[in-house]
Parts: sequence; structure tokens; C-alpha cells
Amino acid sequence: MQLSDNFFNGRRLETLVENQTSYTMNNAAMHVFETHEQAASILLKFEQPVLASMIQGKKIMHLRDYESFDFLPGESLVLPANEGMCIDFPEAMAKNPTRCLAMAISEDKINKVLQFMNENMPKSTKEAWGLMDYNFHFVNDRGIFQIIQRLLFLFSEDHPSKDLFVDNMLRELIIRILQTNERKIYSNATLSIKKESRLTEVIRYIRDNVHKSLNVDSLSKIACMSPSHFYRTFKLELGISPVEFINNERIKLAVGLLQDPKRSIKDVYLDCGFESRSYFNRVFKTRQHLAPGEYQSKIHNSKFLD
Repeated sequence: MQLSDNFFNGRRLETLVENQTSYTMNNAAMHVFETHEQAASILLKFEQPVLASMIQGKKIMHLRDYESFDFLPGESLVLPANEGMCIDFPEAMAKNPTRCLAMAISEDKINKVLQFMNENMPKSTKEAWGLMDYNFHFVNDRGIFQIIQRLLFLFSEDHPSKDLFVDNMLRELIIRILQTNERKIYSNATLSIKKESRLTEVIRYIRDNVHKSLNVDSLSKIACMSPSHFYRTFKLELGISPVEFINNERIKLAVGLLQDPKRSIKDVYLDCGFESRSYFNRVFKTRQHLAPGEYQSKIHNSKFLD
């Protein structure tokens, strides 16, 4: 994801930690936060529902009642109004700042989109479209990536009709996020482990060692359970198997690494803990609906559309 020349020409760097550049439109406000030095325990809160999307670098997010997690390029997080965030920046530096988009969207706009969907895009079941799961952490698919990229350009553009352009893009973005939430492209099990869960240490171990060989036997020892009991408990608490969770974490990392067009596919799958390219390709395509090489190429080409 790339910031436009308009952004860099218009923004003022007044602080090295969470420097904020904001643009306000009729139904949304876009804030770009930049951090140029290591920092910890930075607090942030928005009065409206917010979509946060990583542009560059790495954050560690701490949300109320949930285990902390890495927030990486290629990922987004949907939070409710007035949800407090505590953020660490372990790798930020002047030559490699952390940049994140936070888009606060009015609840009135979200409700109008829900009404539109229920009238024109009813579900196959009788259930109505409703508010998305908040604290929903997911990997951007190509459609969402391109919309966010376009909004980054539109918000900073000086155009008399940009309110109209932004409003149309917001509607599509909300629809796509709701549909993604329905499909759970990236399981929100990322945030579903409470701090007091007996699986907390296992989840932390998986995330810290995702590039290594991982299996149910070794993970069950960390949880002090038999392999069969660990497997059943893990699936009951997270809704997916340990292998599915590990693959989700690996694909999440791969999506971030593939943002760099200079990285080879081989380097990416090895850095993500996959032992063969064929298996990596199969798992990646199942979750992202594109082969890794196609995804990398399309993401790279999207950066130059504006």
C-alpha cells in the first residue's frame, strides 16, 4: 500500500511518535499515523467505528481482554466506537517508520449501507445483514486492498467532487468488509483468545515461532495436554484446528512479505515456515483466491495506478 505524493507534500511532521495527518469528509475521517522511533504503550481511541489498516512497519496491538498480537502490512482491524487501543512500536525508526491508516466511519453511513444490502442484496438465509463483528482482524483481499489504496489517494486529492467519490468508495468498502466478515477469510480467532485462556501460551508460541516446524505433538506439550485433548480443546475454543490456525498465521505473514516486489516466492514461503512451494501455493490460493506470484504482481501493479 502506498501513500500519494499529495499526502507527503501536504503533511507536517510535528512529532516522531504517532504523527497524525487527518482529512475529514462528510461520512468519514481518514487519519494517517506515522511513528519514526521505537515507542511503547501509546494509547488511542476513536469516537466512531474505525477501520485500521497497516501501511508500513509493525505494531503490537493490545486490546482490552485480549492477548496482544502483531499488526502487519496487508492486514486490517475493525474496531467499535470508543474502543481503547494500546500500541507498541518495537521496530520503528527514522529510515523505516511505521505508518498506519485509521478511517473513522459514521454509524449513520454504516446503517444506510446495511439497509441498502438488506433491500438489494439479501442473504440466501432469512437472516438480515447486521453490524459486523467488531475487533475483526483480517488479511485484506485484493478488492479491499485496492479500495483502501484508492481512498488514500482520494482523501488527499484536491478535487471539487471528492466527497461524492469517497462516499461511493466507502459504500463498496463497507459491503466488502461485511461480506469478508461473513466468510471469515482470515479467522478472527486471532483475537478470540482471552488472556486467561489455557491456550494463551500456545498461541504466543505459534506466533513467535511461525517460521519453524510446528506440530500438534509439540504444541500439546506446551499446553500440558495429551495431543488428542489439546486438539479438541483448541478447536472448541477457536473454532478451527491447530493446523488451520498455524496456516492462517503463516499466510498472514506471507501477505505482508509479498508487499515487497523484490522478495522471491521461495524466500517468502521459507520465511513463513512452509516446507514446500506447492503446499504454500495451495494454502495461499485457498485463502486469497490468487497464487502467491499473482498476488504479489497485482499488489505491486496497484501501487502505481494513481
